[in-house]
Amino acid sequence: MSDRYEPTSDFLKLVRAEQAPLSGAEEAEENLRRLIALTADADRSNRDWAVLLLSQEEVDGPDIREALLRAASDEDEVVRAEAVLGLAGREPAIALPFVRQALAGQGVTPPMLEAAALCADPSLIEDLRVWAEPSDNPYIDKLAAEALRACEATTSPAG
Repeated sequence: MSDRYEPTSDFLKLVRAEQAPLSGAEEAEENLRRLIALTADADRSNRDWAVLLLSQEEVDGPDIREALLRAASDEDEVVRAEAVLGLAGREPAIALPFVRQALAGQGVTPPMLEAAALCADPSLIEDLRVWAEPSDNPYIDKLAAEALRACEATTSPAG
């Protein structure tokens, strides 16, 4: 028995193993449609993996952005964060309100901090300073500090 976190969908396992191509193959378009559909699956593990895989894909289009935008409001914070990260990599302005809302909350996930770095917006600086304070999670501290630097780099020095 494996302790590894996997989706229940065999199709998603194939996508993860790069055995179900999402581009550059005859069946890629159908595979991409199946992946997009699974971003709204009732099974949390399938939604989580589908959003993660879709977020990491270089392929883009209105249907992909729509699926990620829908998933950015998912009930599960990890699914939301992975969706926002995918949006931030495609169009940071769309992801920014989701990042701002998440950073103002009680907890933050690594993908949301990565999204904050991609957004690199000065409006995130105040909240990121809180998350960049030393804590018992050095990985979160590191991601928050990187996001903070990215946001601070976009502000022009006072003249």
